[in-house]
Amino acid sequence: MNGGKLLLFGATGDLAQRMLLPALYWLAADGLLPRDLSIVSTAREDLDDAAFRERTAAALQRSAPSAPFDEDMVGKFLARLRYVAVDAADPAAFTALAQAVGSTAGGLAIFLSTAPALFETTIAGLAAAGLADDNVRIGLEKPLGYDLVSSRAINDAVAGVFSEDRTFRIDHYLGKETVQNLLALRFGNALFEPLWKASGIDHIQITVSETVGLEGRVSFYDGVGAIRDMVQNHMLQLLALVAMEPPRSFDAASIRDEKVKVLRSLRRIDRATASTHSVIGQYAAGQVAGAGVPGYLEELGRSSRTETFVALKAHIDNWRWKGVPFYMRTGKRLPSRQSEILIQFASVPHSIFDMRGAILRPNRLIIRLQPDENVRLILMAKEPGLDRDGVRLREVPLDISMPDAFADRRRRVAYERLLLDLIEGDQTLFVRRDEVEAQWEWIDAIRDGWSANQMQPRPYAAGTWGPSAAIGLAERDGVTWHD
Repeated sequence: MNGGKLLLFGATGDLAQRMLLPALYWLAADGLLPRDLSIVSTAREDLDDAAFRERTAAALQRSAPSAPFDEDMVGKFLARLRYVAVDAADPAAFTALAQAVGSTAGGLAIFLSTAPALFETTIAGLAAAGLADDNVRIGLEKPLGYDLVSSRAINDAVAGVFSEDRTFRIDHYLGKETVQNLLALRFGNALFEPLWKASGIDHIQITVSETVGLEGRVSFYDGVGAIRDMVQNHMLQLLALVAMEPPRSFDAASIRDEKVKVLRSLRRIDRATASTHSVIGQYAAGQVAGAGVPGYLEELGRSSRTETFVALKAHIDNWRWKGVPFYMRTGKRLPSRQSEILIQFASVPHSIFDMRGAILRPNRLIIRLQPDENVRLILMAKEPGLDRDGVRLREVPLDISMPDAFADRRRRVAYERLLLDLIEGDQTLFVRRDEVEAQWEWIDAIRDGWSANQMQPRPYAAGTWGPSAAIGLAERDGVTWHD
């Protein structure tokens, strides 16, 4: 595979230095990038090629300090890099950028790792400089707006220059191996799909928890909050993959068609139900991993109503999922960092063991996305013994540790897959406009319900699983959160 160019905006930023440039290096080291692919990097900072390459070399070393870097391979990768300082707010700056990029005839992939406020001016600058023709595709890092109206404004600006088939909206969760394995688990095994519906599943839980607080994201996070930072994108994408109908095939159109059907079938949590189907919280001082940490307001330095925790009870109104609750929760300063999906299957219709004193529990499937990728199926099994005092049954886990099951394969970060797909033009793991807007419609209704009901974030101590009301949200239905 030969030729092509990649244009990386925000190249001196945290995401690029910590994730994007190391991901590109490993793709190059494994021979997966086009041999002649050149990478033009840009940001506001005034650097020359040599200074940017030096900074990138340091970033590569930080990304995997124990990795046996091949100095020759690193040198070849750095030689691909050029740097052009561009102030995206200055239309004239794009002329120099276009000269550095040169012809787009061999294909140009653009990755915007910049503040969303710069999207419209950047896209206008690209178009004016001739960097938006039919050979160019663009990748947009989240967030795409802060509500439906602002998201449509961004999407309209993009659509005015780039057609939908050349627009790649990025949700890095979709690049995770275990998220993709969810599709393999559901649609590659005859075991699960017959049970994957209301008659076979009692409820589903999706948890994305963080131990960190603001961590330098003060200006971004306050005013955004947990529901827009995590639920609107990552968690709703996970829900859609769990709940979607079997697609016709593993291709972008088929998969995204089924996801958007799920998102459009989500029952609204609105002014009438916001107080009964959602809980919001804000962390106070507490302890995480044995160390004392300040509360959100102390870190922020002023008062705020921004939620750092949200729990939701959602329903999908279609034939497959009618009556099955989907519980979602996410928050900062929680006891552990984890992302997981729990499928609790329905109980057996009749226990033949009741007369012998045994207790049956429903089977559970736990799909762990991070920090350790793992699939665990909890089954009931008989304890060894002569049963003179009755039959004893016990839950027994069947574990598939992804690193162990595929020990011969290097574990790739999500951005390796997504960058390669952007370069090659495969949209399967990217989000379509109608998905984004369906997600925002649902989120906006919830936030309107919070406002109408004057709901305030409930305090919770850092290092706990959120406000006690979040426990009650599930326990009212006889459900216990999986911690």
